[in-house]
Amino acid sequence: MLAKDYMKEASPIIKDYLFYLQTIKEKSPKTVEEYFIDLRTFFRFIKIHRDIVSSKTPFDEIPINDVDIELIRSISLADANEFMGYLMTERNNNSSTRLRKTSTLRGFFKYLTVRKHLLETDPLKDFETPKQKKSLPKYLTLEQSIQLLEAVDGTHKERDYCIITLFLNCGLRLSELVGLNVSDIRPDNTARVIGKGNKERIIYLNDACINAINSYLKVRPVDNLADRNALFISNHSRRMSPNTVQKMVYKNLEKIGLNAQGYSCHKLRHTAATLMYQHGNVDILVLKEILGHENLGTTEIYTHLNTEQMANAAKSNPLSKVKAKK
Repeated sequence: MLAKDYMKEASPIIKDYLFYLQTIKEKSPKTVEEYFIDLRTFFRFIKIHRDIVSSKTPFDEIPINDVDIELIRSISLADANEFMGYLMTERNNNSSTRLRKTSTLRGFFKYLTVRKHLLETDPLKDFETPKQKKSLPKYLTLEQSIQLLEAVDGTHKERDYCIITLFLNCGLRLSELVGLNVSDIRPDNTARVIGKGNKERIIYLNDACINAINSYLKVRPVDNLADRNALFISNHSRRMSPNTVQKMVYKNLEKIGLNAQGYSCHKLRHTAATLMYQHGNVDILVLKEILGHENLGTTEIYTHLNTEQMANAAKSNPLSKVKAKK
């Protein structure tokens, strides 16, 4: 079910689209929320831009529960372009944020045109995508990665070392790591990962990951757990939250002098990908499969990837032989 605020704020036609994203397209709750916020911002802009509501009405208080097909049919490409200008000049949205909003609007109007047949023509079919600056993702060097692993200590050394090892060797997303269950670690040295949109994939665990997991499982709490399935347990005997993991990573990054340089759990994911690609001669398509990216191209691409390639890619990570110091 969608969150209650969606049910209260969204008009029936918007609500219908959100349900479609959640149930048919299997978008994650976070992604559906982002689509909702984008549509809410757009229709608030339209209503104040056309004097449908008083200019004195605070922007964040403009309702969208009355947005109907008649209002939507009146929207033109010019309206969408003016909205992009508003986002840039009034809301200081960067190109990445505007790109997402462009995608949201195009998807919404295409849905109403192609799937629901509520529009005869799609007014946004020629809606141009904002140019986005291409910047290299930030990542740790091989030396910094080893320093980070060596910096881990304390009461939960085995757990924290295991977490950072998985980030650096497998390129997991933060949500994927905290979602891991004990049963997801398989005897054949693979792990089951649930990625974006509840899409399941299998990753291959190299020696460093297997050793770190085994060391952690020896000390992992087993009594009075709120979630017995969770692989990583917090101080409160619950599944570790994303925020708790992020704080732990920041703490250890600080030890090696990287606390204020924009590094995070996601940068460790970039690090894993970069190290495999730079040091392991891993094919870029294999790398996309390992990382579970959504834009993987056509199905035919998958047919050229085999499990041996993926296993070799995991083993090729230069950190695969690093072990925790006794």
